[in-house]
Amino acid sequence: MTTEELIALSEKNIMGTYRRFPIVLTRGEGVRVWDRDGKEYLDFVAGIAVCSLGHSHPAVVEAIKRQAETLMHVSNLYHIEPQIHFADQLVKHSFADKVFFCNSGAEANEGAIKLARKYAFENMEPGRCELITMKDSFHGRTLATITATGQKKFQVGFEPLPEGFNYVPFNDLAALEGAVTERTCGVLLEPIQGEGGVRMPDRHYLRKVRELCDDRGILMILDEVQVGMGRTGHLFAYEHDSVTPDIMTLAKALGNGFPIGAVLATDRVASSFVPGSHASTFGGNPLAMAAGLTVMETLLEGDILENCRRSGRYFLESLENLKRKYPFVKEVRGRGLIIGMELTAEGTDIVRSCMEKGLLINCTSGNVLRFIPPLIITEAEVDRAVEILDRAMGER
Repeated sequence: MTTEELIALSEKNIMGTYRRFPIVLTRGEGVRVWDRDGKEYLDFVAGIAVCSLGHSHPAVVEAIKRQAETLMHVSNLYHIEPQIHFADQLVKHSFADKVFFCNSGAEANEGAIKLARKYAFENMEPGRCELITMKDSFHGRTLATITATGQKKFQVGFEPLPEGFNYVPFNDLAALEGAVTERTCGVLLEPIQGEGGVRMPDRHYLRKVRELCDDRGILMILDEVQVGMGRTGHLFAYEHDSVTPDIMTLAKALGNGFPIGAVLATDRVASSFVPGSHASTFGGNPLAMAAGLTVMETLLEGDILENCRRSGRYFLESLENLKRKYPFVKEVRGRGLIIGMELTAEGTDIVRSCMEKGLLINCTSGNVLRFIPPLIITEAEVDRAVEILDRAMGER
């Protein structure tokens, strides 16, 4: 079957929820992937910030193989050894006291919303059930999480949406303060808005949000689905701002490609989840936990986080050089290896041109080129990516 025939079969049988590029990827190793026709690509999408250790990382592959041969799944009616060890590592290296495991970022954010409401029901004045979220945010595709998402385009056609969400501009502390009412139980936000265009927090913004939450007696919930697990150069993005949330969500890079989500919380808040209040059939199963524990241990060993910071700085400087060269580049921004290049025009043509030349990148918010490669990239790979990007931009 040719690639064209395979794509036609895909379009015949799979729901059209994605605008897919006309290639079929079949193999990956490190920072590179290959399509079924044998063409090689530098992958600066990494499954959308998922494959932080690169494709087919030997330690993760071996952990999954070993666990699959031993025990793939049992119910959370029983204790699960790799889940115990993975939770212990997450607690040891974060603000949290407790972890709930699930399967995706949307599931994690759904769990965080439920936990916040349950905690408010038990510990706050009656009627405190509303969350304030940020405009241009993204929190997932379930009904609750698209409602939490501050972008109308994700909500159209799915009404009526659940109640209990209000929106304010990101980085506008005065607007946030003015939005807190007697019905507010918490604030949910991303430390960096990934899908919103790699929008960075202003200096001290997250710290001021933390102070506001403390002053008003409400919860601070951080969505680190995209920026957690080393993406910004620290294990968690909140570390850059010296704040700690009450609840945090993780997913994406947790399993380096194996689906895992997690809700982390302090003991004070986590105590509101009791037997029967929340669950997930596949969440925390042995196979996922073996992958996640290995990812965590690998991230904490060696110099991967330092490489992320070093390569990120080098990449950012290289993109700044392109900004000086091309007047249609409005801004380059980011932290670690989540970097956005905002254009004054639509960016899809550049993405497609880069793909044709052997570089996979992504465009978000219509005009922001987003670069979220594996954290193991070298300066030579950055140079190659920038060279391809330069040629693609020169064609405009």
